[in-house]
Amino acid sequence: MLWMFLFFLGLIIGSFIGALTYRIPRGKSVVFGRSECPNCHKTISWYDNIPVLSYLILSGRCRNCHKKISLRYPVIELATAAVFVLSYLGHLSILSYLITPVLIAIFVIDLEHQIIPDSLVFLLFTIIFIIGYNSYSFYTNLFIGFLSSLLLLSLNLITRGRGMGLGDAKLVIPLTFLLGYPKAFYMFFWAFVIGAMVGIVLIATKKVSFGKPIPFGPFLIIGFFMASFI
Repeated sequence: MLWMFLFFLGLIIGSFIGALTYRIPRGKSVVFGRSECPNCHKTISWYDNIPVLSYLILSGRCRNCHKKISLRYPVIELATAAVFVLSYLGHLSILSYLITPVLIAIFVIDLEHQIIPDSLVFLLFTIIFIIGYNSYSFYTNLFIGFLSSLLLLSLNLITRGRGMGLGDAKLVIPLTFLLGYPKAFYMFFWAFVIGAMVGIVLIATKKVSFGKPIPFGPFLIIGFFMASFI
């Protein structure tokens, strides 16, 4: 069945995303070099690099040094597979399968390092402009994208960078371009609501102090997916 194929394809692509999100923030090549254990730096054999399955077989530990393997890897793999299947069940276009890996990569990197790499945002722009150039709503959606970016830039200036980052202002352009009106509004609604709820919980549990920046990119991406499936 097609959904099953997309699930396994999502696992494979998710495995690549896991490696990519580890390498990009550290300035490592995403093309050259094999996967290695971040603790002992032993090259990981292919049979220990099978998405999810290898993690379960090894009980979440490196075969060589027996240190724990971060849970981030199977979570990223399963999340990518889940979005692929949901895109199929929701009858979304082929564009969804092209941008999903990029969005998940941005989600993870911003969550872990509070940065949104320009290279990934540029990749989003490239995919969208190639696929969507002939769309009748191209210029309207592009205008909505830049308007949304100005909104976040204004929030960045008002909060002096604590409430919104410049990376968010760049990311929102391709996201709102893809959604158009009124779905872009739904994206913002869910992003701000979920972001506020998470922020309140983190402050109440003293996980973060009041006024400390919380990455907003992940909430924009969650809002984007929620608006896409509505």
